[in-house]
Amino acid sequence: MRKVGVIGVGQTKFKRRPDASIREIAFEAFKEAMEDAQITPKEIQASVICSATHYDKQRTPAGVVAEYLGLNPQPTFNVEAVCASSGVGLRIGWSFINSGLHDTVAIIGFQKMTELSSAEVQEVMGRSGDVMWESPFGTTMPAYFALYAKSHMHKYGTTEEQMAKVAVKNHFYATKNPKAMFQKQITMEDVLNSRMIASPLKRYDCCANSDGAACIILANEEISKNATDMPIWVTGLGLASSPMALTSRDPSFASFDCSSEAARQAYRMAGIGPEDIDVAEVHDCFTITEIINYEDLGLCEKGQGGRLAEEGQTYLGGEIPVNIDGGLLAKGHPVGATGASQIRTLVKQLRGESGETQVKGAKRGLAHNLGGIGMYCAVTILEV
Repeated sequence: MRKVGVIGVGQTKFKRRPDASIREIAFEAFKEAMEDAQITPKEIQASVICSATHYDKQRTPAGVVAEYLGLNPQPTFNVEAVCASSGVGLRIGWSFINSGLHDTVAIIGFQKMTELSSAEVQEVMGRSGDVMWESPFGTTMPAYFALYAKSHMHKYGTTEEQMAKVAVKNHFYATKNPKAMFQKQITMEDVLNSRMIASPLKRYDCCANSDGAACIILANEEISKNATDMPIWVTGLGLASSPMALTSRDPSFASFDCSSEAARQAYRMAGIGPEDIDVAEVHDCFTITEIINYEDLGLCEKGQGGRLAEEGQTYLGGEIPVNIDGGLLAKGHPVGATGASQIRTLVKQLRGESGETQVKGAKRGLAHNLGGIGMYCAVTILEV
């Protein structure tokens, strides 16, 4: 296989953006990534535009975004895999380069969610489940993941306090990330006393809707080596799916099979194991999700995710630093941008550009991007 490198990354601040359209938000991240890669739009041979549907009136947003970014007449592709859209988009961009079809590809993930009310967003997100057998009965994202939380608590003894530890950690690290939505630390008491959303998940157990974009520039080996003294190589890719309907899944509801399978594929492709990962970005749409992800990715044994959080082992300096940019919980979750934002964080870590949150000597990073209620999962391994 050909080597594929990341030569540029960019991201907007995640927040409410009533001042900007989707094309303007995408441009901000694209401009930063292009400046980082030191190339021009005409050198981009293809673009992969990633977002979830129904948050904006624009159909086929890849068209307007590519036009605004000056990426015509090069081909552009529209990718949608709910919250995993730009994680999947990176795999597609890698495939274009690995096949020899294109030498440089821009992956641009974006979402503008705050033009809808919270109730409208929950209705849209609820339709990520089966619209015949589930969403007509009022299912929402917090309700779906509350089911997993209850099941994990029943099977392994995971506690609300352990879940709260995840929120406290991620809000702590968000204060050190100028791109993050929330810039205020919270306490265990804040989490445990916050408003109940879907038992046992409370307000601070849930990520927030936001607007934002992130961009990744991929290139073949020759261009990567000419563009930078430290290209970051994509060495492992995994992508898997689970049944849409919950009735077709493992009835224990304490794990996401697509995560375990995608991780297995990525580790095998990279020729490493979970013990070789120095820093990880995992999809923490809810606190319980981060805990389950520790286990599904092999970062700890099954049932030990709560312990890992409780002991602070996912802080900087712990066994495995996880989401030390704030994660979805505190950085924000503009759905289509999340996967690309995770990759940006890891690229910064592996370059040694993460300031006070730098993992000393980091050589390998893992990004885990979950879509919907665990229907899709993209796992990416990056190495120096």
